[in-house]
Amino acid sequence: MTESPAVVAAIEAELHLLDPVVRSSGELTGALLHPEFRALGSSGRRWDRRSILAALTTYDPPAAHPVTTTGMHGVELAPHLVLLTFDTEHKGVWAHRSSQWMLTDGRWLLYFHQGTAFTPECS
Repeated sequence: MTESPAVVAAIEAELHLLDPVVRSSGELTGALLHPEFRALGSSGRRWDRRSILAALTTYDPPAAHPVTTTGMHGVELAPHLVLLTFDTEHKGVWAHRSSQWMLTDGRWLLYFHQGTAFTPECS
């Protein structure tokens, strides 16, 4: 099954957002986040655009601990909305993830993200 151009664009944007170079830059990360971005982290913490950008600049450099992804899949929910689901591993912590990407002013921006921690043995 061929993925729609919207799903392909959202996957590219998600992978770009996970790139260590992008994650280490508030400017590059901010360019991918919708102004109304919200997230529920795998830790249970709630995030908004401002708080996630502030946190990314205070943590260890992402290049030291890259995020790996598996099983990324997307579905176009509406003409300008894509849902991605995938798993990540970062510093030994695994999470099931979902991201909603919205086409806004001609760019795909992350509107909502949720992570749920899991152990590979129980998945």
